Amino acid sequence: MSLPDQTPEKLISSAAPSSAVVQLNVGGHLFSTTLSTLRRHPDSKLAELLNGQNKTRSDAQGTFFIDRNGSHFGALLEFMRSETLPTENIQEVHQEALYYNIPALIKRLEETPQLFGELVGRQQFLSRVPHYKENIEVLIRIARAEAVAARRSTIMICVLPSKDDVGFYDDAIGSLDADKESVVTFGPWTASPSVRDLLDCVKVDIESRGYRVDIQPHVMERSFMSRSYDYFYNVTFTWW
Repeated sequence: MSLPDQTPEKLISSAAPSSAVVQLNVGGHLFSTTLSTLRRHPDSKLAELLNGQNKTRSDAQGTFFIDRNGSHFGALLEFMRSETLPTENIQEVHQEALYYNIPALIKRLEETPQLFGELVGRQQFLSRVPHYKENIEVLIRIARAEAVAARRSTIMICVLPSKDDVGFYDDAIGSLDADKESVVTFGPWTASPSVRDLLDCVKVDIESRGYRVDIQPHVMERSFMSRSYDYFYNVTFTWW
């Protein structure tokens, strides 16, 4: 038997004391708090829930149901109670703070070393690398296509950090002893981080998707007359 939809104002009167206890079921995780805590940030989705601006499903006991993973909701609730910041899962809590629109928590989290370095340092750098996100997707797509009956897939990338390096691109790509059509090129960029920094970013972002990767310089066969180019690296995906 399904439960009827009820608007919050039928369950909690606007005249209810701020100390009134509210029960929440967030994706199967149960929480108890007070009206004053949930209304502490008036622009948040939680305040809207109690102000009757959203229709909310509740059970026969008046427990509000929020169809959202509640694994990190306790960290949000603790901040609303005491302004205590979490010390773990900072990025995940930040995503929840964005979803529930709690500006004070969002700002405090973005000032932590973990998020400051990610948002102000790494992401600002990557925004200056042309087509970075698209190249990550291409790398993964090619690796998956080459994974048939193989334990590993190795994709070659070319890294050109400056405009001066771009001038050598045609000669460098022509010297390869590999399929030139499958080479993914990064750069150039206008920022101080080095090639090693970019490669670390590539590894972090691919592994954040659940893949295992290793990045090593591509060793080219050299003849007496050949020129050495250090633009190429092998990105190896291990599947099992």
